Amino acid sequence: MLFARVVGTVVATNKDPQLEGFKLLVLQVVDAFGKDTSQYVVAVDSVGAGMHEIVLFVTGSSARQTPVTEGKPVDATVMAIVDNWDINNKEIFNKSV
Repeated sequence: MLFARVVGTVVATNKDPQLEGFKLLVLQVVDAFGKDTSQYVVAVDSVGAGMHEIVLFVTGSSARQTPVTEGKPVDATVMAIVDNWDINNKEIFNKSV
């Protein structure tokens, strides 16, 4: 899993029928210390994430392992909304701050 920040949405009126009803999010990948990277990805939202939230996402075959995405043509899925994380007892991110 990787960390990312939700920075946008994608609307696609013409798409594969298997993607009907999916919310697509633009994610900016962040490193383990919460710093933005130059990498972006479009991911299916399986947890109801919102703008500017920090999320965990997966790619590849793992992206098709949720009840929402099983058997669907997706390569990236938001799997969790991050409340907080720390490394070596140092708080990196806290959603409530």
